[in-house]
Amino acid sequence: MPIKSHRPNLTVKEGNILDWIFPIDSEPSDKPLWLDAGNSSLSLSPKQLVPWVKRLGFGLQRLGLKPGDTLLVFTPNHIFVPVAYLGTVCVGVAFSGASPAFTVNELVYQIKTVAPKVFLVHPALVGTALPAAAQAGVPKDHIYLISDQENAPVQGLKDWRSIMGTSEEVKNWRWPALTKEESRKQVAIVNFSSGTTGLPKGVSVTHSNIIWNVEQIASIFGFAPTERWLNFLPLYHAYGQAFAVLIAARYDISVYVMKAFQLDEYLRLIRHHRITRLHIVPPVMVMLSKRPKEAGCDLSSVREILCGAAPLSRDLHREMELRFGVRITQAWGMSETMCGVSAVPTELAPPIGSVGVIFPQSEVMIVDDEGKEVPVGERGELYVRGPQVAAGYWKNPEATEATFGGGWLKTGDVGVINEDGFMWIVDRKKELIKVNGLQVSPAELEMTLIENPDIEDAAVVRFDLPTGEVPRAYIKVASAAVGRLKPSDVQDWIEPRVAKHKWLKGGVVFVPEIPKLMSGKIQRKVLREWSARDLQAIEGTGMGDGRVKL
Repeated sequence: MPIKSHRPNLTVKEGNILDWIFPIDSEPSDKPLWLDAGNSSLSLSPKQLVPWVKRLGFGLQRLGLKPGDTLLVFTPNHIFVPVAYLGTVCVGVAFSGASPAFTVNELVYQIKTVAPKVFLVHPALVGTALPAAAQAGVPKDHIYLISDQENAPVQGLKDWRSIMGTSEEVKNWRWPALTKEESRKQVAIVNFSSGTTGLPKGVSVTHSNIIWNVEQIASIFGFAPTERWLNFLPLYHAYGQAFAVLIAARYDISVYVMKAFQLDEYLRLIRHHRITRLHIVPPVMVMLSKRPKEAGCDLSSVREILCGAAPLSRDLHREMELRFGVRITQAWGMSETMCGVSAVPTELAPPIGSVGVIFPQSEVMIVDDEGKEVPVGERGELYVRGPQVAAGYWKNPEATEATFGGGWLKTGDVGVINEDGFMWIVDRKKELIKVNGLQVSPAELEMTLIENPDIEDAAVVRFDLPTGEVPRAYIKVASAAVGRLKPSDVQDWIEPRVAKHKWLKGGVVFVPEIPKLMSGKIQRKVLREWSARDLQAIEGTGMGDGRVKL
């Protein structure tokens, strides 16, 4: 039988996200909620944010955007990203964010997938955005500049304020309400995920999915307006959006927004702002574990550290709790569930390594390789069902059926649940690689690698270094390049073509053939065996360029 949540059921009012955050009969708070971490005099309160949201929503409607259309944002973190997010979704347009680390080819792929009617670009990223937009067929007059300041024109691009309504025009304007049925169908965000296999896909997350998942998360943690958060998580990613935009707005919590992560500055800001809760990923936990206590690692104000986006090892979990004397908990979820499925409730002691208990009104089924349920306490792939499970993949019915078909989300994660309902993630069936909490699709890297004329075939697999997962490539060299091409040449070739977290820091290995089935499909199981074998042969890591030495 499927395992149901032990948590009390919630009563949730589904509708437009904006009506849920800012009900029509309420007055938005004037408390600064989004503050520039480097200069906290730059901030937005809900009272300041709502007029900006209305101006953008009104402007998008005036441009002719309607429900079912999309808007793409390509920017680093800053305090006006929540305006772009909420101002887009309020009128039924789907928001999609692209990593500021993307190369032209990576950005082209996302643009072609979501086909945005409006493209908002940070001035520092225009050099990547314009050629990508040209290749993807986005007209230049659909592209506008976005940042936390008003921008002078750059290469003919105007500031996004130019498409907004005026304060007078939106004085009596309000975003449209949604019925429960509309809330369950209307896509609000299209975040990208590799799912269980293949290239990254846009996840269609509805207004209802978002409202339910935030309420589920809040029922576990019991957020209070007195909390202070520091966010470095990217706001194009579900984890950052959930906490730094939605939960902050719903529960009146101040968030200091970092434009980029740097450990010394992160620790300084924790001390300076007396941050009460950290939202991090395992690689940051590893950095903290290596930091000498006397080197400014003061976490005395922190009451809890939530670690998500990838599993945290039991040994590191235990070590860090003892070292800092702070509660450390894990959560589990994926973009296909808006953000989360499980976490450790505030009132319960977190078992070491556990990702907590299943959220209210959610179910998990654990199955073996043949799709048959296994008993409690045995490992298997996790299937999930609940109101936070997304509607499917954006304009991709085949992938939607493969992952969401049959009424269950097939997660590709392997887990165990004990008799008390606590869950552990112990392995991953799916192909994707998690680097610093960000997804890397092997198929995407393989397609890029075989564009190199010196490479006949390629396969990419996860490589589990002590510092975390990294991609490792097995390469069949083209006959004309045998004896000339070196593994370092492959690494040097791919680095300008992909974002940094996709670099082949797990190394490159030349092989006679890539293991494949008769159908031509790569035998991922064989690759994993090779990767595990090679890991044992490592003589040293941590070279100057961050690559593995064998």
